[in-house]
Amino acid sequence: MSEDMKPIASEVENNVEQPVVTNPEAVAAPVEEIIDYSNKGLKELVDLFQELLDKGDVQQLYKYAEGIKAAFYKTLKKEKIAAGFQPVETAVAQQAAEAAEEAETEAAAPEAEAQQESEDVSVNPFAEIERGFKDLYGQYKTVRGKYVQELNQKKEENYETKCRIIDELKVLVDNPGDLGTAYPAFRELQNRWRAAGAVPPTKAKDLYETYSHYVEAFYDYVKINRELRDLDFKKNLEAKEKLCERAEALAESDNAVAAFREIQKLHDEWKEYGPVDKEHRESIWERFKAATSVVNKKHQAYFESQKGNQQQNLEAKAALCEKVEEIEEREVKDSNTWNALSKEIENIQKEWRTIGFASKKDNQKIYERFRAACDKFYAAKREFYNGFKDQMQENMEKKIALCEQAEAVANSTEWKKTSDLLINLQKQWKEIGPVSRKKSEQIWKRFRAACDAFFESRDKHFSDQDSQYDDNLAAKNALIEEINAYELAGTDADKEALSDFQARWNEIGFVPLKVKANVQSAYNKAISDKFGSAAEPSDRVSRFRKRYGEQHAKSYSKTPSEKDRLIQKFLKMEQDIATWENNMGFFAKSKNAESLLAELSSKIEVAKQELADLEQKIKSLDEKENGQENG
Repeated sequence: MSEDMKPIASEVENNVEQPVVTNPEAVAAPVEEIIDYSNKGLKELVDLFQELLDKGDVQQLYKYAEGIKAAFYKTLKKEKIAAGFQPVETAVAQQAAEAAEEAETEAAAPEAEAQQESEDVSVNPFAEIERGFKDLYGQYKTVRGKYVQELNQKKEENYETKCRIIDELKVLVDNPGDLGTAYPAFRELQNRWRAAGAVPPTKAKDLYETYSHYVEAFYDYVKINRELRDLDFKKNLEAKEKLCERAEALAESDNAVAAFREIQKLHDEWKEYGPVDKEHRESIWERFKAATSVVNKKHQAYFESQKGNQQQNLEAKAALCEKVEEIEEREVKDSNTWNALSKEIENIQKEWRTIGFASKKDNQKIYERFRAACDKFYAAKREFYNGFKDQMQENMEKKIALCEQAEAVANSTEWKKTSDLLINLQKQWKEIGPVSRKKSEQIWKRFRAACDAFFESRDKHFSDQDSQYDDNLAAKNALIEEINAYELAGTDADKEALSDFQARWNEIGFVPLKVKANVQSAYNKAISDKFGSAAEPSDRVSRFRKRYGEQHAKSYSKTPSEKDRLIQKFLKMEQDIATWENNMGFFAKSKNAESLLAELSSKIEVAKQELADLEQKIKSLDEKENGQENG
């Protein structure tokens, strides 16, 4: 065989037309671009997953699904811990739980999963969003499984197609026939081979070796003339020039990771084309290799720069760990401080999410340190609030007892006694500590309702009484005018009229306290002016007579004695006490009147004690006078 008729397949093997790659493993397993989802919330991650599902791009789904899933469960765990729903776990247990998550999603029985979700929802507000994410992930697994199944089926079909092509190629090699017919048929088989697509990896090597064998056999047995060979070289050169252009465009790309991944695909395509003529063989390969080298260097530089950033990220995260560790070592004894520190921890966690990844060997370790410090803080907080909850429950029981006491007297008509009792209950209420926030308003409304029911009834009672007092005042004023208008007859009829006026006056009820003295004085004056000495003593003098005897009344009507002065002081103090007690009823309706009510209550107690002392003195004088008379 002449040099000009050298088989194309042999030229492919002899020419070093292979990708220049510094790391052979990188070609076999291209490095995927790392996307940081740590700054996204749970809803954002769910929405992103849903958007990928809706687009229906299975390759894109496969590319990002696991990253989104990992970010979701890490974020979910953090938020559960922050909200107090996630029990404290060791780092090892947490890793095991995360590793088992996918197995649980796919293998758990539907009934068990439904039961678990039902229980979670009842105690955990994060259960619903987690369930929604699991549903989306289940859809993805279904779509992915179907896609892989179809892809594997397609690869098997491609394998069968290429086997048939090899069979046709074998027939062509065995019976080349006319060269003008055989060569186009051979090129057609090559085109069909390239278009057939990938085959199962386990069968690819043997299949390709068989194909190469018959391609070489074709060139061995069929002498291609120079024109056809040059035409073949020309077509191969054109194809490889286009590959060079695409490689050079990738060399200009700013996305080093994506460019590196694409350059591997171009190398695979390069191997699919046959050789070019000797004149261009080295130059075209050098051109392609130069573009490849640029992409490789950018890719290497990118990861070198990432190492520097990762070290900075590690240092920044270590500083945040130290902050949390310092906080969780503090001794906290009140709720306000816990809330302030929790807010500080939340801000640190937000800052953590803004920092990128550390190196692969350090990233997990620094995260476990950070999580352990946060867990320790929230565990201490839960322990504090567990004791705090017991205290709030005790406070709740005390307030329920006060409610029951208030409700027991809500319908009472013992206005003074019940007012004092409710005011005392209100003081006790203020001295009791807080209860849980969700029950605080409810128990306060219950207590307030019982107090309001009594005070509204009391106010209505005194309001009706005040109306009656006004009517009585009008009646007494009318009677005074009638007395002043009476014409004396100078007979026994005057005595009858006087008795009638006095009887009618006594039948009329109470008048408002503030005008009581004035109207009584006006009545006494009218009786005295009209009937003179014939008039009986006033009502107050009558009460003196009934209480202390006729002699006391006569003495009072003349020159006041020591006992008379004590009696006057006694009656004045009784009137003051009545006024104060009446005022307390009105003050109880106003807000923030506790201090004034307390002051009045104290004055009343002092006055009652003084009243008792006066009464004792008056009795002593009575006994002394009685002793003198008997002696």
